[in-house]
Amino acid sequence: MLTKIIVSALLVLILVSLFSALALLFRKDGRSSSLVKALTIRVTLSVSLFALLLLGFYFGLIPQHGIR
Repeated sequence: MLTKIIVSALLVLILVSLFSALALLFRKDGRSSSLVKALTIRVTLSVSLFALLLLGFYFGLIPQHGIR
């Protein structure tokens, strides 16, 4: 159950960061450093989610369904 909450929270944070970067992209003040920071956070969260899923499968916290 805790794994589902962590994965869901990371997915929500990834989406928030993505839409934050989109909003910064459409602003006219030309601050690209904020845009780069938002995209860096998104990539970091995505890599962490991928690593978390791999570790969850490896240690058996996330069961493999349908594979025999």
